[in-house]
Amino acid sequence: MRWENLALESDRSGSEHSRADAALFGADAVTTRTFDTPEFRGITFHEIRARSIINRVPGASRMPFEWTVNPYRGCSHACVYCFARKTHSYLDLDTGLGFDSQIVVKVNAPELLRRQLGSRRWLGEHIAMGTNVDCYQRAEGRYRLMPGIIGALRDHANPFSILTKGTLILRDLELLKQAAAVTDVGISVSVGFTDAELWRTVEPGTPAPERRLEVVRTLGEHGIGCGVLMAPVIPFLSDSPAQLRATVRAIAAAGATSVTPLVLHLRPGAREWFMAWLERHHPYLVRRYQRLYADGAYAPKWYQRRITRQVHELAEEYGIGPTRAGMPRRIREPEAAEPRLTESQMSEPVQLSLI
Repeated sequence: MRWENLALESDRSGSEHSRADAALFGADAVTTRTFDTPEFRGITFHEIRARSIINRVPGASRMPFEWTVNPYRGCSHACVYCFARKTHSYLDLDTGLGFDSQIVVKVNAPELLRRQLGSRRWLGEHIAMGTNVDCYQRAEGRYRLMPGIIGALRDHANPFSILTKGTLILRDLELLKQAAAVTDVGISVSVGFTDAELWRTVEPGTPAPERRLEVVRTLGEHGIGCGVLMAPVIPFLSDSPAQLRATVRAIAAAGATSVTPLVLHLRPGAREWFMAWLERHHPYLVRRYQRLYADGAYAPKWYQRRITRQVHELAEEYGIGPTRAGMPRRIREPEAAEPRLTESQMSEPVQLSLI
């Protein structure tokens, strides 16, 4: 494993580090463990003591934040579309099953974060978590890194946000309330769709969508507003008008403060794994995906705009958003489902429209 390839970012002053200091950790600092319990069967944990925990986001990134904390690498959620799969190749680990089952745990993350937050060089900027892999994946139930991380951020009144598919975040509810009393805290839960059959195959290691929406509801009941990242919207599998309506309706019923749609993107590493999954489960869609993603990792702008417009219109209809947060929600009865196309119909050329 190429552990030494995890190079430490240069500090804010731009000074360079020696090669000896550049590795986040060395191979001799890795302890490998397996646990023969049902929830961890088949998963290997590589425990390391990291040398840095606050990561600077590359300038070319599309992310709307500059700093992240990631206590884990690899993710047992096993989402077939996860864009972070490529990062496992940097360690000579497999980006498919290896990403799902070979989990790197930065066991000293809380103490290291507390030390870095106290540095005179740190300016107290916003820190985002859960943006690479989920910090509330199953491993967190054993390693319990997040209470120490949130406690450090609270004690330094450092603003932060968390994105998760994990229900384990409710374990840390009291800590989140304490942090929210002294700094800006943003919580978002990822729920791309509510189709149970699709969830079981595309996100097999995650809590069910309705359980995630219960997290949104519970946080709201305790005074912590929670938005929903409606991601990913999966072309031809979760993007019909009826499916979008059902998902936004469920998000509104859970009391989400906002909903932000994000169309599936397929970066190298994730693309190969997702397309192999598509070939097994929906082979009639393979050629349509090849055409839709012919120009790269992202769906065409016209498609992204169409989905965004539809979701925003539904959000307005169901009263989601800060401008109408105090108004009662109008939850309609579900409409009759649209007739499902046969596989032969779905494989035929379709004239797509912006309307």
